Amino acid sequence: MSDIVHLRDVQPRSRFFTVWERHRHTTAHWFVECFAEFLGVFFYVYAGVGSQTAWINGTILNIAGLGSVLQIGLAYAFGIVFAIGICASTSGGHFNPAVTLTLVVFKKFPPLKALRYIIAQILGGYVACLLIYVQWFDIIKEAEGALVLAKMEAIMFTPQGPAGAFALYALPGLNLGRAFLNEFVTDVFLALVIWGSIDPTNILIPPAVGPFVIAIAYAAAIWGFATPTLAANPARDLGGRLAALTIWGKQAAGGPYAAIAALTSIPATMFGVLLHELFLTDSARVIPAAQREYMSVHMNHAHAPGREDSDISSNEKADIEHLNNA
Repeated sequence: MSDIVHLRDVQPRSRFFTVWERHRHTTAHWFVECFAEFLGVFFYVYAGVGSQTAWINGTILNIAGLGSVLQIGLAYAFGIVFAIGICASTSGGHFNPAVTLTLVVFKKFPPLKALRYIIAQILGGYVACLLIYVQWFDIIKEAEGALVLAKMEAIMFTPQGPAGAFALYALPGLNLGRAFLNEFVTDVFLALVIWGSIDPTNILIPPAVGPFVIAIAYAAAIWGFATPTLAANPARDLGGRLAALTIWGKQAAGGPYAAIAALTSIPATMFGVLLHELFLTDSARVIPAAQREYMSVHMNHAHAPGREDSDISSNEKADIEHLNNA
């Protein structure tokens, strides 16, 4: 008797969901994965940008208790835990175009699938920002009016202005070279933590702990380096930038800094992963039991009883091959 228990063994589903699952595993598999990537970024941005919106507008209107840098860091961290915890088992949990492109380069992740993921990720950030704007609309408009009355309209498209909660802007007078350095070094730090957390030989960070380690790393990056300007995730940056352009028009574009915010994390993440692969990855290490169980769960899902080989999409087969080669 097999000791593998599938959900259907203990919780039968209605015929509607049974029929849907057959399509989910074949023709709709790509859409399900993209939805998970969309939702993961949505969680991350919804929590973090919501907290930023509270802090920025609360500061403008002198409303006490509407946030702090500590709160913003924690909000993004919680959003990452929600994203990975809820969505990663469906899509693999990239939630960041820089991570997706790095997997294409280092792990042979399918390029077409990567393109779909990146579009879904950016869309997740965009929709989250637009919803936050609607939810905070009255207070944002009040804050904009307060800036006009105080003749401080110039800070509108800065980190202290209402638009700064959605699109990322450099502080006035900030040297762009140092802004690039701040972004690059911080993103390398994040890449090293991410890759170390998903290293299947890392006995100190089992799969259940990885989301929290990654989340804490993002919070630490925000606490230490968000003030000089930090994007860290192109999906959050581009999604928020597109939302700001939708709301305020071309004046929300962000100037030369916008390119630094949108693109720096891609080479930085690849460089961080290269460092990990060169100096910290060791194929002679033993894979601990928790990691083997994690891999086994994925394999047994793909080859569950009742699923023919034809039911397994080409994307899912690529995922299985990726795990076999990990």
